[in-house]
Amino acid sequence: MFIQVVKSKIHRVTVTGANLDYIGSITIDQDLLEAAGIVEGERVFIVDNNNGERLDTYVIPGERGKGEVCLNGAAARKVQPGDVVIIMSYALMTPEEARGFKPQVVFPDTATNKLIPNE
Repeated sequence: MFIQVVKSKIHRVTVTGANLDYIGSITIDQDLLEAAGIVEGERVFIVDNNNGERLDTYVIPGERGKGEVCLNGAAARKVQPGDVVIIMSYALMTPEEARGFKPQVVFPDTATNKLIPNE
């Protein structure tokens, strides 16, 4: 048996754009993707802290270091620029694997969406 477990999480980033005319997805700064262990095309779930919306889509990488988090296509109607969101991905694993698994969680600066250097 397999269960779904949180694999990666980008906690509290600010939406920088909403592009209704794009075919779909979410564009995320490449630095954030790498830090969270999320890959291009991966399914992600998005929770909007401002309005309570929950949705899922797939990832396309944005330009490195720009802090971009842009909802594209129909998702652009559910999230507004300036909203703070949490982005999560899940993995299938056995309960035994899940017990020892630790997700990659990133806590970027919400004002800039940039990684905060370790102190």
